Amino acid sequence: MTEEEARKRIEELRDEIRHHDYLYYVENRPEISDERYDELFRELEELEEEYPELVREDSPTQRVGGEPLDEFPTVEHAAPMLSLASDKEPEGLERFDERLRELLDREVRYVLEPKLDGLSLEIVYEDGVLDRAATRGDGRRGEGVTENVKTIAAVPLRLRTDDRDPPPFLSVRGEVVLPVQEFEQLNERLMEEGKEPFANPRNAAAGSLRQLDPRITASRPLDIYFYDILEVRSEELTTQEEVLEALRDWGLKINELVTTADSIDEILHYHAELGERRDDLPYEIDGVVAKLDDLEDRRRAGATSRHPRWAFAYKYPPRKEVTRVLKIVPSVGRTGVVTPVAMLRPVEIGGVTVARATLHNREEVERKDIREGDRVRIQRAGDVIPQVVERLESDEDRSERFRMPGECPSCGTELVERGPFTLCPNGFGCPAQKAGRLQHLGSRDALDIEGLGEETARLLVSEGLVEEPADLFDLSMEDLEPLEGFARKSAENLVTAIERSSRVELPRFLYGLGIPEVGVTVARDLARHFGSLETLREADEEALQEVSGVGPRMAEAIRDFFDAEENRRILDDLLDDRVELIETGPGGREESPLEGLTFVFTGSLERWTRREARELVEAAGARATSSVSGETDFVVAGEGAGSKLERGRELGVELLDEEA
Repeated sequence: MTEEEARKRIEELRDEIRHHDYLYYVENRPEISDERYDELFRELEELEEEYPELVREDSPTQRVGGEPLDEFPTVEHAAPMLSLASDKEPEGLERFDERLRELLDREVRYVLEPKLDGLSLEIVYEDGVLDRAATRGDGRRGEGVTENVKTIAAVPLRLRTDDRDPPPFLSVRGEVVLPVQEFEQLNERLMEEGKEPFANPRNAAAGSLRQLDPRITASRPLDIYFYDILEVRSEELTTQEEVLEALRDWGLKINELVTTADSIDEILHYHAELGERRDDLPYEIDGVVAKLDDLEDRRRAGATSRHPRWAFAYKYPPRKEVTRVLKIVPSVGRTGVVTPVAMLRPVEIGGVTVARATLHNREEVERKDIREGDRVRIQRAGDVIPQVVERLESDEDRSERFRMPGECPSCGTELVERGPFTLCPNGFGCPAQKAGRLQHLGSRDALDIEGLGEETARLLVSEGLVEEPADLFDLSMEDLEPLEGFARKSAENLVTAIERSSRVELPRFLYGLGIPEVGVTVARDLARHFGSLETLREADEEALQEVSGVGPRMAEAIRDFFDAEENRRILDDLLDDRVELIETGPGGREESPLEGLTFVFTGSLERWTRREARELVEAAGARATSSVSGETDFVVAGEGAGSKLERGRELGVELLDEEA
């Protein structure tokens, strides 16, 4: 993979992970499995490790998770609630063990426990009495759900004092679960009431705990297992075994399957043994957690911004099931790629009902010889659309082989083949591509139009309100109010968001155009180099390749985009009293006052968010990175600045406050 290919893939991964972070942490309606999310995150971490110059502070690897909901009070955690590094392959576990043994330079001891598939929670006790409870949220602060947590029978309102006096302050971490049997009964009751059932026990636990009415939470038999202390005062504990003993003494429920291990072989044995019992357990698990037992060793090992280095989740492989292909239909994406999708007889995999699966491309269909009516094994490996793993042999008569259509199912244009892929070349003329491009134009890193998601984009195109991107800026409340799903307020909000987005920085506009090969970072580099859209539009391939990271293939793709007559017309229409570009002007790169300098922002700023501050210095020619190194020129420290500020001092980097 070249650096530019890595740059493009990194931007794709960041966008996808942010999307799923929002669905999982804020909307509580995940579209992909934990395994697929872990694969995406691991791929991003590996690419950023290989290309550290591409790391950005707003990358999902530099933060813990999503934002808290507004419906509950926001509660600061006593200590960060980090997630766990994970892998489903033993090699990942072995690397984790090797790093720890090399760091500590001696034998280590682990505490092992099932990885419960529930909702992570912090509960704080002061002087032995339950004071507050909060969901994980973004890892630093979460949603205050104290009254709901009090309805969980396993949560003591006052700590036991029979065997151990409670400390003056205790913050504990636990996992709220809904037992499988109760989950099935709850879903039956919901369906009898004409309500939508939950997809799996984890969603049911999260949905139950996030009810605004505690009486609804009380009606659902939630359970909880405690497994860690985030902060404790006046209590000296030296090992995880002592932590668990203290929790038990205080009346906090711990898992009965916790054990210890001194080697990888023992961890693997525990993992295999628990895997055999997995379907018989009263709760859902998706792996095994190994933690260093010695707490001082944990402090030595430390943590990244997202994961502790002293703990690891060894996950189980995805569940697979057998079902039948009812039909194979072609689906058109934003870039025109037509993907064959298998419509399936619905089957449940790990608590999620699956009714369709991707077949990737025509060569994959031919290689696996998947036909309508075939019995197939599918795997919920995490994609929004699961995958067909294999076709099962059968004595039944089979239907004819599937063939990709000759014409686009969305617009009727003759399809073309490019390698294993089938594409619709109609671009903005294809309704499916038109809706996808419209959604991309309004995405966060482009024009950032709140409310312009996939469903709305499709609706605007299907109703004929948006034929071309310029039409978006001509929409009125009167156009939107009659549409399904819109009311006066939602119509007003979307129109206002569109108007607000009409004045936009050049990098965002370039990214929003969906130019092939151009992600967020390349769009910024192009804008910085050429200074204006007009200068960029007229640049030849040789001039384009002067931009750092732009190679011959990308230069050709950019040039082809601007040479296309339809694209030139669409751009002209957008810029005709609809979109106002914020540009540095021709030759902006040479005039940049901060050219070649590297900044790191840390702590809370008052005048700007850190993202806004980073964009300001980048617009002036500088680089903004997430970590302090010998190449850093300035560390800008706001309130609450921590390790990055200390690192800057150690390296002798010039320190600035916000005013400076």
